[in-house]
Amino acid sequence: MSLNELWGYLVLGVVLGCLYAVIAIGYTLVYGVLQLLNFAHSEVFMFGGFGGVLALTAWTPVVNPSGMQSVLYVAFGMAAGAALGAAVAYGLEKVAYRPLRRHNAPRLVFLITAIGASFFLYNLAGKLFDRSSISMPQMYANETVFTLFDTDIKTTHLLIVFSAVAMMVGLDYVVNRTKLGSGIRAVAQDPEVASLMGVNIDKVVSRTFVIGGLLGGAAGFLFGVNSKVVYTMGFLPGITAFAAAVLGGIGNVRGAMLGGLLLGIVETMTVFFWGDDWRYVAGFAVLVLVLMFRPTGLLGERLGRTA
Repeated sequence: MSLNELWGYLVLGVVLGCLYAVIAIGYTLVYGVLQLLNFAHSEVFMFGGFGGVLALTAWTPVVNPSGMQSVLYVAFGMAAGAALGAAVAYGLEKVAYRPLRRHNAPRLVFLITAIGASFFLYNLAGKLFDRSSISMPQMYANETVFTLFDTDIKTTHLLIVFSAVAMMVGLDYVVNRTKLGSGIRAVAQDPEVASLMGVNIDKVVSRTFVIGGLLGGAAGFLFGVNSKVVYTMGFLPGITAFAAAVLGGIGNVRGAMLGGLLLGIVETMTVFFWGDDWRYVAGFAVLVLVLMFRPTGLLGERLGRTA
């Protein structure tokens, strides 16, 4: 094991951590507003991957695209993935969760419904896509852009990191600097008082799901860029991203970002030192250790208090 290899794994950890962070935001947004663990978010991520790959396949990118064509293909694929992710998330809220809220269902019913919705979407995708994997069309040449400590930084690395950072910075601005963000934080703080102040709870909740779905769907596309898209792809990234949200402090957007980045780096460093068999063991061990000393997570505050 050399220092150059260590830097290579660290780069992979940052890339993976950015993906985890974007997925984790979907969990933490919904939990911050509804106190709901939306385990079906992993399937929103998976449908985003399918949305991107199918849209690009229908467009049929050219074999050797130019720089501008590559940018258009990536933007189109990400937009398609985000759109399908948002549509699935909106449908979940409308069909599965809103009736429960209107009937003041117990929290346990919400949790069971989320698990049931996850299984439904998982098997629906398997049925729709014949339980087979689909390769992402070639959108660009994955060449080395520059080297850092003798580590090749490729186009895909930069695409994932820059896209993820842009989405996270944009969301942070929306939550903390816009009227929609004020409504989200108000509902997270106290939904009854927010309703009395004229906030439309149903609209805020729906838009929260849509925002989480947009990010999750875009992350699904980015994940598929580096591998194949398959109906099982949401399980492990989804569970790990949920752990990242808890690690950072579920209900805190910036905590989800921090938790995702840390878990990504911990996983790849574990692979470097001890092998792939210990990858998830180490990640969840870090989660348990942090929660033993800080049960609320690293930045444990509810969404409504993060202004």
